[in-house]
Amino acid sequence: MPQEDNPEIRLVKRLVIKEQTAWKELYNSYSRELTSVCRRYLKGQDDIHDVLQNGFIKMFHSIDSFKYMGPGSLKAWIMRIIINEVLQYIRKFSKMEFSVADEELTILDNDEEPELTDFSMEDLLTMIRSLPDGYRIVFNLYVFESKSHREIAELLSISEGSSASQLHKAKRKLVHQINTCKQLKNKGL
Repeated sequence: MPQEDNPEIRLVKRLVIKEQTAWKELYNSYSRELTSVCRRYLKGQDDIHDVLQNGFIKMFHSIDSFKYMGPGSLKAWIMRIIINEVLQYIRKFSKMEFSVADEELTILDNDEEPELTDFSMEDLLTMIRSLPDGYRIVFNLYVFESKSHREIAELLSISEGSSASQLHKAKRKLVHQINTCKQLKNKGL
């Protein structure tokens, strides 16, 4: 497809010249997905709104630096800005604590991963959002953003071992929550 026919490139060209309708189009196209990303990390609606607003301001001011690398590169660039804004917001306003003690969970390390077909994505996201901050942030970065423990360690100024530990504990806690919900459903509660 010639570059002139590429809708992503045409949108970027309109964004670069600060065309107001292009910015509305960008917002309408991506705000719902970006809100979902923020909701995985942040609990408060005001926090989510602040991060989104700051993210779009950053996009507005740095659109000139965007380099088209192929289909989907605009979305990847936008997501990277929002994730960075989320992490910056968390570092600034959260007492991000990383649990070092093993929690007393009634599951064994060798438990199988639970069947998730009984749960909606919203149910699972609610469970993820209920995780302690350190667990939730590492889990999201590892699972949804495909970051390595080394990258997470750099982003959060923690050791790779701490990142791996937080992920393991997050998974254990989620398995526990899922199994508990299943038991309650089976009992008709």
